[in-house]
Amino acid sequence: MQVTLHGSKLTAPGAASIAVLPLANQSGEASQQYFSDGILEDLITALGQFPGLKVIGRTSAFQFRDSKEDSRSIGAKLGVTHLLEGSVRKSGDTIRVNAELIDTADGSMQWSERYDRPYKDLFALQDEITRAVAAALRAKLLPAEHATEQSERPPGGSLEAYNAMLQGRFYQLRNSAVADFHQAIGFYTQAIAIDPRYALAWSGLARSWTGLSKNYLEGANAQEAYANAGEAADRALALSPDLAAAHLARGEVLQYANFDWRGAEAEFRRALALAPNDGDAKFVVGNLLAALGELQQAIDLTRQALTTEPLRPNWYNWLATYLSALDRLDEAERAIGRAIELQPASASYHYTLTVIEVQRGNAEAALVAAQQESPGNWRDIAIAIARQIGGDQGAADAALRTLIEKDSGVATYQIAQVYALRNDANATFEWLDRAWNRRDSGIASLFSDPFILRYKDDPRLAAFCRKVGLPVPGEATAHKSA
Repeated sequence: MQVTLHGSKLTAPGAASIAVLPLANQSGEASQQYFSDGILEDLITALGQFPGLKVIGRTSAFQFRDSKEDSRSIGAKLGVTHLLEGSVRKSGDTIRVNAELIDTADGSMQWSERYDRPYKDLFALQDEITRAVAAALRAKLLPAEHATEQSERPPGGSLEAYNAMLQGRFYQLRNSAVADFHQAIGFYTQAIAIDPRYALAWSGLARSWTGLSKNYLEGANAQEAYANAGEAADRALALSPDLAAAHLARGEVLQYANFDWRGAEAEFRRALALAPNDGDAKFVVGNLLAALGELQQAIDLTRQALTTEPLRPNWYNWLATYLSALDRLDEAERAIGRAIELQPASASYHYTLTVIEVQRGNAEAALVAAQQESPGNWRDIAIAIARQIGGDQGAADAALRTLIEKDSGVATYQIAQVYALRNDANATFEWLDRAWNRRDSGIASLFSDPFILRYKDDPRLAAFCRKVGLPVPGEATAHKSA
């Protein structure tokens, strides 16, 4: 399916599609927000099982919480034909849910229903709403399709475990700072303490430990975090071998802790086979293929993922990275511009823009972009990159010294990048070896790196790739499309 990007719009003409918007919390209690969000999560999961239906993912849907935009505008931005809207009101031990199915073409209501149930029957209520919405959609859009049951609920049926899992996922997906990962780990741990058989919570815990380690830790602390991630992923798979999230978690451990690229690919592809409509699975497979040098497949899969999650800024960042590696700089700039628009203060997005401007040879624009990066190691990296083409050798040397003095523990791979940009081959390969000795996750970006790939014909890069288990540039084997 050809997907067209127009500014902030992402459209897939003619597709049967729906976005479940956050249900308005009318309970008057902020603590009930996760309760109403839980209903949304369950509906997205259940509707996502229709093979012929595009269902917008939770992250993009949550962007429209409390939105005043009309249904046409939201439908255009998300590229969907229908919206499910509604509200939740909890009073004492009773809950009322109102739900409406809206046609985004003209704003007309296609179906509506109200449910009044005891709070203790939350999961039965979610089942009833899901069946009703599915029946309405099947009659109007998918007469030949049938949903396959899948649930994100804890096996023991605990609402407390369910809410803790939802809060863990919230912080895991936000991942804008180290504190988010610690919060996610804490909430997932709470969910597991309540229900130790909760495979989805174990999966989220594994991915949070992996994210914390690869983004913020080094040395023994990083290895301990990866060990925790591996144990959690193994537990998730033992509890639920057919849970796609468990295979994604295990694949990330294999990729980042073990540098087992083929093992990770097998796990990711298994996840995609189990959840073929899941944008996260498509994105992760694409990210792994990019690490193996299959950039066009990575671009295709990332764009497919964005049809279900058109408001995930990190995915636009990676799309920009793949495009810039292929010297498709205007496309890359549009993609990273969308990421920055969605999450202006997120780490590394202005770094990506800096790399694009350096590729263009635009020293002034590169430095402006670098200076807009959030304070921290990514800002140091971006400034060091930008300074190398500014014509001021003293400033270039000083920026590199600052990067080495402040960030060599977590940015060994990026220091190699700077030396590559300086055309210092010996220092480039010295720092690449240091990156490998530290098991720096940046190595996964080698085939998306326009600076390191200046040495694609250098036998030392071929030797390095063989050492870390990556294909040799120019010898990457084609992968079948996912």
